[in-house]
Amino acid sequence: MNFFLPIATIAAYAVTVLSLTVSFVACSNDKSMAGIEIGNPELADADTTEKDTTVKDTAEKKQPALPLVAAFSIDYSDASSQAFAKKAAQEEPMLLDSFSLVLTQVRSFSSYYTSVSIDPVLGLQLWPYEDSPEEELEISFTEGSSIEDPFRDIDLQEEGYLKEMGVGFRPDETSAIFGRLKIGKKYIPFVYSLSNFQTLMLRYHYSQIDTAGGKANLSVVFRVKLFTSGLDFSGVEVGEDSVIHIDSKYNSGLWQELNKQFVTSFQPLRYDYTTAAGEELSEYVLDIWNGIAAKKGENTIINGNFASPFTTDWILMNQFGGQADTSVLDEKGKASIMYVDVTKGGKHSYSVQLIQENVALVKDVHYKCIFTIWSDIEDSITVRIGSYSTYETVGFQQHVNVQTTGHSVEIEFDAKESDPFARFEMNLGGQERKFWIKEVQVLRLE
Repeated sequence: MNFFLPIATIAAYAVTVLSLTVSFVACSNDKSMAGIEIGNPELADADTTEKDTTVKDTAEKKQPALPLVAAFSIDYSDASSQAFAKKAAQEEPMLLDSFSLVLTQVRSFSSYYTSVSIDPVLGLQLWPYEDSPEEELEISFTEGSSIEDPFRDIDLQEEGYLKEMGVGFRPDETSAIFGRLKIGKKYIPFVYSLSNFQTLMLRYHYSQIDTAGGKANLSVVFRVKLFTSGLDFSGVEVGEDSVIHIDSKYNSGLWQELNKQFVTSFQPLRYDYTTAAGEELSEYVLDIWNGIAAKKGENTIINGNFASPFTTDWILMNQFGGQADTSVLDEKGKASIMYVDVTKGGKHSYSVQLIQENVALVKDVHYKCIFTIWSDIEDSITVRIGSYSTYETVGFQQHVNVQTTGHSVEIEFDAKESDPFARFEMNLGGQERKFWIKEVQVLRLE
């Protein structure tokens, strides 16, 4: 699976056997990236509205601060996600001279919140701060703005298990991009109107955020070649002032085409924006989404063979009176086995959950879930793929009879929604018992 920027997974506290309310077990090898763990989750989610009344002390799990730094720039490369920024050359069909937006908000989208109550769909506003809610920042992409001090109080470690970072903008007072278009052998000044956009929110996948050096470095790049891709500028009309005006009145056809490509040229995972007419639009950026979703025959589960050391890919959730410990066992050098010892069954099957988030599903695509499991007690468990943000089932939910000898389980399903963060759940609670699990896969079949 193709991901975009290297991530230093934060796992300083990981141990071989985990027994906390929320434990993180095993790390990435099926995919090149794992999520960024930014706190110690405590909120019981499951598929219920019931709340756990037991309060656990999680102070010992508090992680060091992970401050946010953001950089904003333009790039003239061929839009390879890992390419170094390329400066403009004289042969470029479009040169940008002045391009600014007003930064209005920074948000995180996370799961398993600790000390805050947050709508996971709307996310958490990190900036502006509560004491200056009207604060805004002028961002120049052409000058390469970099922001560190204004974000000095942002500590991502406090806010859960990071999925996405969102940056919100509105057009600046010029509401335009100024530059030059190459028509024939001559560059002619142009003004592209941003009047079609009231606000926009760019949401970047955790794998697009570099955490090297103990900081979360968010790079927001406007890729000029994507902005102009497939467009023919030879027939543009030049105004009486010798400037090419691209707006709803002049060169309107070209303006509409550039409007379609403007937001996706920032290359977030997905975006939301409001048009001048008040229409709200949301969509994934196709090439970024295709790099995250599994290809045909590929396993979208991270570390499904449990071969890697303990970090943050697998989550053990204890809630509603459930208690379990985990460890990884070697099977005579062949494959690793996840061992789950449920010492207290709790009130429900979901009182103990073995979970992996970030299972990227594409709507209406056919998948097969495969795993091998056995227990010391023959009885059923519930296996499910749901949404971390809405808790709705987006893949399947099925009761599986677990025997005392190892057997393979296969479940085929069609994804109900496109979701980069679907959650694979094994509900193992309800009674005291032991489980052995290996070779977990969610394979894309088409």
